[in-house]
Amino acid sequence: MNFRLVYFELAVLLPPLLCGGLSAREFVHPGLLHSKEDLAFVKEKVSSGAEPWKTAWTKMQADKQSALTWIPRPVEKVVRGPINNPDIGSSALSLDSGAAYCHALEWVITGEKAHAQKAIEILNAWSYTLAAIEGHDQKLLAGITAHRFCNAAEILRYTHAGWQEKDIEQFKTMLLSVYYPLLKDFFPEANGNWDASMINSMLCIGVFCDDSEKFERASDYFLHGKGNGSIARYIFPSGQCQESTRDQAHTQLGLGMLAAACEVAAKQGIDLYGAEDNRLALGFEYTAKYNLGEEVPCKGKISDIRRGDFRPIYEQVYRHYANEKSLEMPYTKKVLEKIRPEGASRDHTGWGTLLFYRGDAVK
Repeated sequence: MNFRLVYFELAVLLPPLLCGGLSAREFVHPGLLHSKEDLAFVKEKVSSGAEPWKTAWTKMQADKQSALTWIPRPVEKVVRGPINNPDIGSSALSLDSGAAYCHALEWVITGEKAHAQKAIEILNAWSYTLAAIEGHDQKLLAGITAHRFCNAAEILRYTHAGWQEKDIEQFKTMLLSVYYPLLKDFFPEANGNWDASMINSMLCIGVFCDDSEKFERASDYFLHGKGNGSIARYIFPSGQCQESTRDQAHTQLGLGMLAAACEVAAKQGIDLYGAEDNRLALGFEYTAKYNLGEEVPCKGKISDIRRGDFRPIYEQVYRHYANEKSLEMPYTKKVLEKIRPEGASRDHTGWGTLLFYRGDAVK
């Protein structure tokens, strides 16, 4: 029996049961990717000019999504077809969700109200406009945008940014009426990055809306889901991922989404990082090793498509496993030495060095 996994299952299930039902969970706020303490830490490092935060901050500020000239482009009915074709508001939704997150971060780091107002402008523009997400890739688009909107919204809501209550309620309405219906049943027929993104976004919606049922549903699917995105189905005991034979971009997409889900759960006192004997760490090390040019054991033929094209997903998991848990993560460390500071992404929240770097673990 895997006693560690039993512990995680109990950690997920017992708190709401002991409190008298799923609706009784008390959520920590801000409590998605960043706690109040995390945000204060980053602000202090940036203001003091410490490295590598200074360089990471400069890189973020240079990104077009971080500029106050950014104009949101909301669409009432977004359509994303296969491989984003057709693209009717799909790219706008992705880019605007990233911009909202950037400006929310800039607000808390600089204290400049203009950034809070820009982030609020973006969230309100979509909240009062978006009525539907349609098309072949509708579930995937919902999964890769809701979590970024939610992270921006969580920061704004709990940092006295001036976001009006009626607008917060409208944002919740968008999450629950447009996004959640697309996420609630996951998509087990697809490659695992779909389910992984949906797990992450559902956890974020659960926390932001103080909805224990949604939070527990996503946590349970991470552990036991029948789709390719649950932890044991996406990452095999060897470390090979369900999409390793497809291409390295989608492999890292799934890994990054599962990692983000683990961080959100951790902020709420649930340790998904350790599920299946730290299976996520194994998947990252395997993928990092192969993409650094080394050979790995593989069932089937591992794909070299996008090999060496690293996504900004490594800093967060290195901080958790190497810094906090003292686990060896040599290949993840090598990736970070190659790509640091991590930058932006169309799918992930990005900016990992700025937000998660806590020094290199000493062994």
